[in-house]
Order: sequence, then structure tokens, then C-alpha cells
Amino acid sequence: MSSQEGGAAESGLNAAAASTSRSAMNDGDVLAVTIGATVPTGFEHTAAEEVKEKIGVDAQIGKDRGRIYFPITTDKLSQVHLLRSVDNLFVVVAEYDHYPFKESKEETLTEMMQLASKLPWTDALAVWKLNGKLKKRKGYRKGGNVTKAKSNCEVTDAAVDDTEQPKLPQALSAAGSQTKAESTAAMETSTTDSEEAETAAKLLKFRVTCNRAGDRHSFSSNEAARDFGGAVQEFFQWKADMTKFDVEVLLNIHNEEMVIGIALTEESLHRRNISHFGPTTLRSTLCYGMLRLCKPQASDIILDPMCGTGAIPLEGAIEFNSSFYVAGDNNDMAVNRTVNNVCHIQKRMAEKGGASGLPIDTIQWDLCNLPIRTGSVDIVVTDMPFGKRMGSRKKNWDLYPSCLREMARVCTPGTGKAVLLTQDKKCFTKAISRMGGLWKRLHTVWVNVGGLHAGVYLLKRTGGVFGQTPEDVYESRGTVKACGDENSDKELA
Repeated sequence: MSSQEGGAAESGLNAAAASTSRSAMNDGDVLAVTIGATVPTGFEHTAAEEVKEKIGVDAQIGKDRGRIYFPITTDKLSQVHLLRSVDNLFVVVAEYDHYPFKESKEETLTEMMQLASKLPWTDALAVWKLNGKLKKRKGYRKGGNVTKAKSNCEVTDAAVDDTEQPKLPQALSAAGSQTKAESTAAMETSTTDSEEAETAAKLLKFRVTCNRAGDRHSFSSNEAARDFGGAVQEFFQWKADMTKFDVEVLLNIHNEEMVIGIALTEESLHRRNISHFGPTTLRSTLCYGMLRLCKPQASDIILDPMCGTGAIPLEGAIEFNSSFYVAGDNNDMAVNRTVNNVCHIQKRMAEKGGASGLPIDTIQWDLCNLPIRTGSVDIVVTDMPFGKRMGSRKKNWDLYPSCLREMARVCTPGTGKAVLLTQDKKCFTKAISRMGGLWKRLHTVWVNVGGLHAGVYLLKRTGGVFGQTPEDVYESRGTVKACGDENSDKELA
């Protein structure tokens, strides 16, 4: 681990800026760094497999659930943002598998403050700045604390006061580009830009976020963030701002493990598909994990009979677009939200010059009397009502057996699969035990959904012919329909 002396903050930032500039101009000049990613709890292995497939590197699963780490070079940074299974990204500054936390709170916090000036910040800051350029170029950087890119930014940036433009060597270098035609002033402009870059670096706004797990720490998360943040502020001369920050420093502590990083995402990537949210909308990253679990193949018919806002079929149509998706719900508001979300994605694709169509049909129907031919569906993927925000635990005892039976009817015997998410584990287990002749449970992934411990169940349709097994008992649909009226928009945040 490299060490920097007390007065080296500005030189470290300048070195980072220079490295970033070289990387942007010369593809051969790249940095090797470690990227950390938060993923849906329980789907760490799925995320590691995606990293291996799309980036070609091996990912390490963190000791703290819901995190993976993998090495990349900066020329592949844009590919990292295209991963479908990750929620948030950060570049690792330093990591300690067994950090020697002291029993005394004062000693521990003092060591953390001293550590801030000794960390190898240069490469991580270079990646953060390059990441900012990529996001500006692709146009998906969010507003708030960031000035949106405009076509005339080269003309206006130089005239804006530094307090309004705290960031970024990119904006400041753009100010230099407007004098490009004046060859006699080029050297003076370059010198001015360099001085302004140092000033802008001092005016960066930041915050420290501490995520701590473990009961053997003598300090709280707030105390660690406060003291470590104070040391970072003193070292870099940045300005602390809890809301409109430019740099977010992450302090992730899990028992004896400690990882320091810089955030690369301002908003979680799981919100990428949905524009019309329901009361409980499922995260797109969790949808991806569920779809990947059932391994969709080309020409598969994939059904979501309780689609809510359409998060699952939308994710599937974008990532596994060789299959066809049928989405439905018994609530007209849910169906309308799904249609609006599909239209939103189609419009976005058309604006980017791609094909605007998506392989999705949306229908309003009765869950337990689907207008689908027997044995015509390859895969069923859905988020079942938990009985918390939607429906009730009592009604689930009637709903679950009936909908499992209807899913078995439309699924192809012998090859059909179902991936079902629910937190009502007792009711679901009982319902599956009554479906022994129609469904076989293959695998269960335990996940955390909005603070609730839920299960993703992978089922396989047996070869039993529907209508010829003891489980094919017709139940009154009046009770089930009454339950179904409660079962709308039941996707989980």
C-alpha cells in the first residue's frame, strides 16, 4: 500500500487527472483497478457468472452478502455499467481482510483518521473522473448536483463562477478548447487551465458513507463516517456536503474486513427499466437473477401471470430477447402500468436508433383461469403476493394451490419450469407438497427483498398429464377470484 505525505493531496489529484486524460486519449494507456459491486442478496454467484461471461474476469464474492469484487482495466469501464445483475458500483481504494480494530473507540477512530492520508487514492480518483466523462458522453448522468451537458458548454463554462462549477477538470479543459484557434495564446490557456484545475479540485464536494456489519466494533457507523470524513476533508481540502456531493467515499466494514472505495453510480442501476412504478415494484436486478436461474432459450414462451408493473418481462425482453413474453394481471391499473413501461422502453430504444419493438404481449386476465392453451408455455416467472402489502396471508392459503395448479396446466409437461418469488414460505411449502404429481422443487435461492427474507424457488414440471393426477382437484373459483382481486401490482421494491 503506497503512502502519501501530508502536503501531497493536490499532487495526487493532478496525477489522477493526468492519468485519466492519457487514458481518454490513448487506448493503450490504461489503469488496472478493482471494482466492487452490490448485487441482490443471494444472487452473488449469478453476478459473478455474468462478470465472467461479459467482461472475461473472475469475480470474488465478498464476505459480506450482496457484494462482489473483480479486476478490470479502465478501457473496459463502460462495459461494467452494462452489467444487468449489479445495483451499485464503486472503485476500490484499499481493502483489508483483517483490519486490527482496537478495543478502544478513541484509538480506532484515531487510526482511521491517520489512515486517510496514507491510502493510494490516485488511481481510484482517476477512474472516478473517467467514469464521469463516460456518463456525460452517454447522457445518463442524473441532475441535482451535476450540471447537464449542453451543446454550447464550451462557450459558457469559462464564464461560470468556480463555486457553480466545483468539478471537474473536464469542464475546465473544455474552457481551454474555445481558444484553440488562437495559437499565440495556447500556452497561456494551458497554464491557466492547470491552475483552475487545482482550484476546482479543492472545491469538490464530498461525503463519506459507512456501511457496517458486526457486533464487535467499539464505534458506530456515524462516528466512523464523521471522523474518517474529517480526515479526508483535511487531506484533500474538499468541502463536505451530505446531499449535493460530487464524490462519495465508501467505508464498508464487515466484522474484521474493511474496504474503502469511491462510488461510480449516483443512482442504483436496478431502476433502469421502470418509469411507471406501482406500490411494490420489483428491482430489475432481481428480475435478471430470476430469469437467469431458469436459463431461457431461443423461441421459449415465458409467462408472468402476476406481472404488476411488468419488471420481469421487460428485463427478459431486453436481455433474453430471443424468447417471447406474455405478461398479465387481474388489475387494470397494473396492466396499464406495464403497457406504459413497455412503451417507455420502446421509445428509448427508437431514440437510440435501435429496433423499437419488444417481444411482449400484455393482457388482463383471471390468474386461475388463464386464456392459454394447455401445455403451451415453456417457463413461468413471477413474483407471488407476500400477503403483506398486497393480499393477505390467509387468502394465500387458497390462492397459492390454485395458481400453482393453473401454472402446471399451461406449462409443458416434462420440460416446463417455474421460478417463483415469495416471502410466505410456510404457505408456499404446503402448496408445493400438495402438487407432488405436477411440480418438483429443484433449487431455492434465499434473498432479501425490501428487508424481508424471501425465497426464489426453481420448480420443474413433471411429466404427469394435467387432469390425470390426484392433485388436479377442481376448487371453487369464487374464493380464488375474491383473493385475486386483492392481488394486483404485487411486485416488491
